[in-house]
Amino acid sequence: MTITDVTPSAKGCEDCLKIGSPWLHLRICRSCGHVGCCDQSPHRHARAHFDATRHPIIEGYDPPEGWGWCYVDTVEVDLPDQTPQWGPIPRYYEG
Repeated sequence: MTITDVTPSAKGCEDCLKIGSPWLHLRICRSCGHVGCCDQSPHRHARAHFDATRHPIIEGYDPPEGWGWCYVDTVEVDLPDQTPQWGPIPRYYEG
């Protein structure tokens, strides 16, 4: 399992921004920096990124939460650091 320092790919869910969709919470891939939306969001783009790339580790990113998750082992993981946020990130979900 590789956890790397990454640069966020967008100021929000990269894929939701492209299609104009709302999201609930953000997750950042700790392999490449892809910013996607959580499993409670309509499109679950963080999980879709994992399914497409097999990059296993995400970080709770909006707000910065300091925890990690491994999709492969389905467990929370300790991260060596926290990814700085490209802020401010707009809110796109009312609920």
